[in-house]
Amino acid sequence: MTEKSTPHIVLEGQEIAETILLPGDPLRAKLIADTFLDNSVQFNHVRNMFGYTGEYKGKKISVMGTGMGMPSMGLYSYELIHTFGVKNLIRIGSCGALQEEIPLHDLVIAMAAATNSSYADQYELPGQLPATASYDLLEKAVNTAKAKGQSFHVGTILTSDIFYHPSKTFNQKWQEMGVLAIDMETAALYWNAIAANVNALSIMTVSDNIITGEALSAEDRQTAFSNMMETALEMTL
Repeated sequence: MTEKSTPHIVLEGQEIAETILLPGDPLRAKLIADTFLDNSVQFNHVRNMFGYTGEYKGKKISVMGTGMGMPSMGLYSYELIHTFGVKNLIRIGSCGALQEEIPLHDLVIAMAAATNSSYADQYELPGQLPATASYDLLEKAVNTAKAKGQSFHVGTILTSDIFYHPSKTFNQKWQEMGVLAIDMETAALYWNAIAANVNALSIMTVSDNIITGEALSAEDRQTAFSNMMETALEMTL
């Protein structure tokens, strides 16, 4: 693995594995490294976007925070792919369910991401490019979730540029199209991976249901997110 650096990632003699987990919160990256990885070593602290490399059941795995939103995810995933040679990028984060029947704690595995962003305009395509997951990672995630008895949903999500949307019908329109949930990062990750011919998948925990108004407490979030982390780690073996 190359030891080149960027303005945002400085390895300081460490390395990044070909498979990386990407939580939005850099403190959650530290939690994963401390809790689940053996022999973990920090490889980045620039801008407090912590990154670590260690071993999970003998396999080398990295984990790094990405921040919130498509610009941040787009920046870090691009550098991880093009400068540091990462081949498998797995987003692990939270989402807001858009379907009433999707309960808190469940996993949402994003087969594809719709978006209200213009992120894909950079590719100057004569049409619209679907932001889709890598099937190999998708299949592994589904099989792992089934084996663990984890309740999950697979389908299309929405990656939105706006957290507090002023339109009263915004959520309803996406709900009516069968969109499972909303996040703010997945589409950028998928397009970067597609353009570079590498693998990407987004696995999220339902932290709130936008339709019912239910939301996880801080304590419940920790338990639910641990299940997601374990699923993501197990699927890499």
